[in-house]
Amino acid sequence: MATTESGQGLAGWWRSRGAWSRARAEGQHLAREARRVLRKKSYRIPEATSSVVEAQAAGVDEALKGGDLEQVRRAIGALDDTMNEHLAFARKSTLREYAESIGVAVAIALLLRAFVVEAFQIPSGSMIPTLEIGDHIFVSKFAYGLSIPFTNTKILQLADPKRGDIIVFKYPLDTSTDYIKRVVGLPGDVIEMRQEELYINGKAVPRERVAQPCHYSESGHGAGDDHDCETWIESLDGRKHETIQEPMRGPRDFERKIVPPGNVFVMGDNRDNSSDSRVWGTVDRDLIKGKALIVWWSRNAADDASFMKSVRWGRFFQVVR
Repeated sequence: MATTESGQGLAGWWRSRGAWSRARAEGQHLAREARRVLRKKSYRIPEATSSVVEAQAAGVDEALKGGDLEQVRRAIGALDDTMNEHLAFARKSTLREYAESIGVAVAIALLLRAFVVEAFQIPSGSMIPTLEIGDHIFVSKFAYGLSIPFTNTKILQLADPKRGDIIVFKYPLDTSTDYIKRVVGLPGDVIEMRQEELYINGKAVPRERVAQPCHYSESGHGAGDDHDCETWIESLDGRKHETIQEPMRGPRDFERKIVPPGNVFVMGDNRDNSSDSRVWGTVDRDLIKGKALIVWWSRNAADDASFMKSVRWGRFFQVVR
């Protein structure tokens, strides 16, 4: 019996708390709306009506401070009736309130996308093993500065890309397309590849071979698209990351190239299966959209397994390095 009464007491307390929260939110909203109408439509509202509405709005405030639920409900009812009778012409409809709320939410989302964070999907295997096809990542557009949306015009520069950063940028040969690669060379650097080994300013970039063999499949099916590879741990200015190479493809060496001012030299971590600065040149700083932050969603869409099995749960919220 004691247990039942305790349960009923707890349930009653919870219902009472919920009712009070709803009444408080309704009262605060109604009092704000009343004052908004009085402020914006004062020229159309008789002074006597304004005085009544002001007093009733103050009554709602006092009732909320008092904590008496029934008193709050009475104060809300009185103010709502007065507004419906005398100020209906200026009250917002429910549809309008929802529309304004949605509009504000959309505007905030667009501002965030334009200036702070943008989502990006990995479309190819050029950044394997760091990023896989089907990874969805967030890109910080605030990492290096701000641009005017839909243009390459910078309005604020905060920092410069560093060696090892993974960046999203507009493809220099077709700026309607976005690419993602790793920065390996900065302005003035001399970049070259000898026997699959990266050299910066005449010095080999430190790296070490991972003993275990590796393989990957770009389609997700394996058959006919399975690549045997080697994994190397490379260090750019002390920042370590994995790269892979495919010995069967042969070396993709290139002669020394000097990175022009205001540009960066980028490469994919999948060194033998990436179209990058070795092929089409450097990236102008004004084309950089932002720095890769985290993987927030990942799925192998080419996998024949069920949807749940094709989701790469272990990659969620991985920091991109």
